[in-house]
Amino acid sequence: MPEFTKLTVPLDVGGVTIRNRVFLAPMSGITDEPFRQRAHAHGAGLVVSEMVASGELAKGRAGCDLRIRHSGLPVHMVQLAGREAVHMAEGARIAEGEGADIIDINMGCPAKKVTGGYAGSALMRDLDHALSLIEAVIGAVEVPVTVKMRLGWDEGALNAPMLARRAEQAGVRMVTVHGRTRCQFYQGKADWRAIARVKEAVSIPVVANGDVGSAAEAADVLEQSGADAVMVGRAHYGAPWIAGSIAAAGGAAAGIPESPRALADYIIAHYEDMLTLHGSESGLRQARKHFGWYLDRHAAGVGADQRKTILTSFEPARVIAELRDAFSTIGAPVTLRSAA
Repeated sequence: MPEFTKLTVPLDVGGVTIRNRVFLAPMSGITDEPFRQRAHAHGAGLVVSEMVASGELAKGRAGCDLRIRHSGLPVHMVQLAGREAVHMAEGARIAEGEGADIIDINMGCPAKKVTGGYAGSALMRDLDHALSLIEAVIGAVEVPVTVKMRLGWDEGALNAPMLARRAEQAGVRMVTVHGRTRCQFYQGKADWRAIARVKEAVSIPVVANGDVGSAAEAADVLEQSGADAVMVGRAHYGAPWIAGSIAAAGGAAAGIPESPRALADYIIAHYEDMLTLHGSESGLRQARKHFGWYLDRHAAGVGADQRKTILTSFEPARVIAELRDAFSTIGAPVTLRSAA
């Protein structure tokens, strides 16, 4: 796959060197510190924090500090969302003060609770306002600023090339484009060829996002979009090693569990790290979606009663015991090395 080989080459983003060009997408409630650390350890080139609401961060809302906390990785990238320039600027300053190497501005989230507040992809309906936020963030920090967007609000307003061009003129150092409109949410197939129009409009790196979950798909998106890198999101559900596996196509990503017992140990360690970061009550609650994805992907044959216990128990010791038992009875899981 000739196109694919460029994904293994480092990428410069405003003076920050990214080790390869397969990135973990920011996902709210998912890409917390334990998840990012695992994805990086498996070989993802860049990992991005969960989206942080700039207004809440600026006001010191509880929990925001955990989202922007430096996790000790070589590149710390924080994604901010918001609609007020003053909050975006202050949020960016706070994130930079916590060690952020890159600040990403969310102009792509399609969730109603985000767009209803005129943030996320709703900003693509008012490019002048979107640019005011970009300029405020760039003016507030010394680190590179990037933007993540969609193709547009709907099929009648595919203005990503215009937004990307204006963002570059304002000083943005990289753009990521999800190949759907906001109104598509995650329905249908991502339009990788449409991302090519963004690539043609700018000279800064363009990252293609949407429906990339394997090395073959990464090669296809590069060929169709001309992008400089790929960003992988939902394919990581139950498999934090996917970006690393794509980056290591032809080889093997580091640290992938290779047996049911090793996978159980891996999941339990992930769980324990979440409990440590978030506290027992919140960590237990937030871990349940990960348990569901791990079970769906690697232990679909586990009985309904045992699955229910794993997903509903409030006793960490019992959850751990049930996980060990579940993976000891399924036989060999799916071939993890070929999961990407």
